[in-house]
Amino acid sequence: MRDAERLVTAIEIAKQAGRMIQDARAHSAFDRRYKKNAELVTDADVAVDQFIAEQLERYFPGEPRLTEELSPDKQSLERKGPLWIVDPIDGTVNFAHGLPHVAVSIAWAKDGKVHVAVVHAPFLEETFSALRSEGARLNDRQIRASTASSLEKSLVATGFPYRRESRPPLMRRLAAVMEHCQDIRRCGSAALDLCNVACGRVDAYYESVSPWDSAAGLLIAREAGARTGHLYPVPDTMPEELYSEHLLASAPDLYKSMKELLIRADEERIQYD
Repeated sequence: MRDAERLVTAIEIAKQAGRMIQDARAHSAFDRRYKKNAELVTDADVAVDQFIAEQLERYFPGEPRLTEELSPDKQSLERKGPLWIVDPIDGTVNFAHGLPHVAVSIAWAKDGKVHVAVVHAPFLEETFSALRSEGARLNDRQIRASTASSLEKSLVATGFPYRRESRPPLMRRLAAVMEHCQDIRRCGSAALDLCNVACGRVDAYYESVSPWDSAAGLLIAREAGARTGHLYPVPDTMPEELYSEHLLASAPDLYKSMKELLIRADEERIQYD
């Protein structure tokens, strides 16, 4: 099947999943619990993950899947061949609290390279999509990343881990960004942060997340002209496009200075620790 056909199907699945999410919130039809890492999960996360899994198996039988709730084995990232990478609800805390920054993220990779990406935000009525080497779109229009070149005038997005004890080491990064950039935003969905880089709403984004949070958004950002990469070297066994630690995506002319700023902040933290 051609990538374009995969994209059409993935978009339709994401939109159907989005309607499930809207219905679950409208009827308060979900229970809440917490994973071992203190991350919130709801019944809706699991139900939407199950729905997407069933649809992918229907249209693409036998193709492996990495999904946050049902198939979270990250070792699948290191295998050759096709792989669907799914976050059924990126922004679960937002979803549970009635905030709009919630997304369904679906990516399809082959041999470690992402070819198809969809990020659908049901409460914002926005669907971001991309095909490898064919650009990125928001609903029916092409999108482009920011052309910002000055840190001082840049708007930067990021996020923080759920475990409180993991947050203090990141505070020097935050302080460095606040000191050298215009301002910072935190919407609570990595997939949407990357899409906001793609359409120029923010000039840069950095964070460490899980692969299902970032796989689709990274392709969308790259295809929109953003530069994407990592602050530190990627492990030899891991495909670079699927590695989700120490991510950086930005306007091309900001990338080098943003990377240097964040690494310098890490080095200062280590020195003071």
